[in-house]
Amino acid sequence: MAEVSAIPASVLRNLSDKLYEKRKNAALEVEGIVKQLAAAGDHDKITAVINLLTTEYTLSPQANHRKGGLIGLAAATVGLSSDAAQHLEQIVPPVLKSFSDQESRVRYYACEALYNIAKVVRGDFIVFFNQIFDALCKLSADSDANVQSAAHLLDRLVKDIVTESDQFSIEEFIPLLRERMNVLNPYVRQFLVGWITVLDSVPDIDMLGFLPDFLDGLFNMLSDSSHEIRQQADSALSEFLQEIKNSPSVDYGRMAEILVQRAASPDEFTRLTAITWINEFVKLGGDQLVPYYADILGAILPCISDKEEKIRVVARETNDELRGMRANTDEGFDVGAILAIAKRQLFSEFEGTRIEALRWISSLLDRYREQVLSVLDDIFDTLLQSLWDPSDEVVLLVLWVQACIAGDSENFHNLIKALVQNFRVDNSLLEKRGAMIIRRLCVLLDAERVYREFSTILRGEADLDFTLVMVQALNLILLTSSELSALRNLLKESLVNPHGKDLFISLYASWCHSPMAIISLCLLSQTYQHACKVIQSLVEEDINVKFLVQLDKLIRLLETPTFAYLRLQLLEPGRYKWLLKVLYGLLMLLPQQSAAFKILRTRLKTVPPYSLSSNHANHSSSENFDSLPNSLQDGPCITEDGKLGKESDNLHHGINFALRLQEFEEMQKHHRVHAYMQAQLRHKLNSSKEGHQHQNESHPQSTLDTYQSHSRTTR
Repeated sequence: MAEVSAIPASVLRNLSDKLYEKRKNAALEVEGIVKQLAAAGDHDKITAVINLLTTEYTLSPQANHRKGGLIGLAAATVGLSSDAAQHLEQIVPPVLKSFSDQESRVRYYACEALYNIAKVVRGDFIVFFNQIFDALCKLSADSDANVQSAAHLLDRLVKDIVTESDQFSIEEFIPLLRERMNVLNPYVRQFLVGWITVLDSVPDIDMLGFLPDFLDGLFNMLSDSSHEIRQQADSALSEFLQEIKNSPSVDYGRMAEILVQRAASPDEFTRLTAITWINEFVKLGGDQLVPYYADILGAILPCISDKEEKIRVVARETNDELRGMRANTDEGFDVGAILAIAKRQLFSEFEGTRIEALRWISSLLDRYREQVLSVLDDIFDTLLQSLWDPSDEVVLLVLWVQACIAGDSENFHNLIKALVQNFRVDNSLLEKRGAMIIRRLCVLLDAERVYREFSTILRGEADLDFTLVMVQALNLILLTSSELSALRNLLKESLVNPHGKDLFISLYASWCHSPMAIISLCLLSQTYQHACKVIQSLVEEDINVKFLVQLDKLIRLLETPTFAYLRLQLLEPGRYKWLLKVLYGLLMLLPQQSAAFKILRTRLKTVPPYSLSSNHANHSSSENFDSLPNSLQDGPCITEDGKLGKESDNLHHGINFALRLQEFEEMQKHHRVHAYMQAQLRHKLNSSKEGHQHQNESHPQSTLDTYQSHSRTTR
């Protein structure tokens, strides 16, 4: 055979010898033979020699043969010198295959052989770069230290060749790099970061343009257990971020998607780096980032409450920057998506995040009100649920947002109606947060408007027990809150001001569920004669423990600044005799040993002497005239039976107190019937539990008839 005659048999024997020196000497002879053939231009024989070295040696089952074959191929390449490029298709593949050999020494010689081949051909072997890179990637994590060392030497040479070559194709390399970036081996990771750094340093290679392809992999390395790898990855990312700042054209969108995911990483350093990048992107990205605002916001809001202060600072800065931007919906700004993110974060366990979510909803309402209201159903219930939030600041912000929504009458009605529904479902909300909620809404939406709406809704409420509790709560807030001082002042003018009269009538319709609320309303509106009649209309069933508790509260409230005007009126008992009768009426209802009895009795003892039974002609025409301010005493006055004291029908309209009293008595009758029915139901349930069944009477009465019969018997 030609190849046998080209290489002496002795050389072939030495090439597979177990001694390295013999194999080395044989390789030198192969180099000389090939050099002579190349000089003679006999490339057919050269091809035959290479085939022989490949098939009989590098593919041999004998390890020493494989070692000799690798040395021989390297020697042949050196012998070919400048002609080696045309034979690389034969030489390089068997060497690359040897990188995965089971014998570590074979893998070592493969590295050595390719190193020598690369030194000869330099840039001509770039066509094999991806295969070489893949092989080196695996050898960088080789179990044999000598193989790793040889691979590192080869790697440095390949990097030098690539950086000086104009044949390297970054487009063909990136898919392989992207695939390898998911490897977790620390040696491979170091190898990959090294290559990324080197390629990025080459001016003619645009690594920044392909950054989205391997950015996620770099962020993965930030949480590596090796400090060195984390440092190398961070250094590479810092360099890329600086390039982004200086580059006029960057694909922010694809990278933003990666950063959003990494901002939720359990690793603190990864989160900090991701949120720092997002911060820079928000400043630099401009219109490119508009379609990604929702995703970015979803990443920022949780980081606002991060346990690490550095992350919180950057997240808040980014959040403020993002909220300060003005984007149009026709540019891809999705109001619904932003709103959905804010809604989801309202359930965050962290107060800071919930607060910022509410501020976003408020900002969206301010800028894109129509779009927000179009999807209002998606967030309205969530906002109502947030009223249970343990943070007062969150609740106040919720109320602010709800007040912004309730700008029109329909949404205003829906808000108050929904609040009533929530108070009914959970009494603890009314008990713990009711005062704050109602007071804040009175500030944001006008107290009179709020109270009128509450009264209108409660008037049609079927649940009498709840309505009673709700009215008592509203009444207490009305009597005690500084925010409602204007409303109290308006009620004081109920008998002389048509506006005040309308408010009095509006509240009366629902306040009549509670005797104490009605009495309080009458004291505020100075309709003392009517208050006296309300007290006198009470029956035995009305005077229960709950009533006395409410009465105790009222007596104590009479000593507060709210009722200072009332206490001062006691200085003129002749003018305010109905007020005295009211107070004495309340005193008579109180148990003598109670603290409230003692408080009220002490107050009444300070009243100047006046005979309640005496008649004064000056006041016989209108007891209510005494209740009017001094400035109105000479003008027209309104009596409590709805008549004018003077001819001024066009100026004032009277209140039909007789109708109001009838309305109150009817409502109290409903409450008594309801209480009786509830008692009967409880009795039946208890009897059922005890196993005692009561027989129905032969002529059963209706529930109302039974109650009325029972009521007449007990009175």
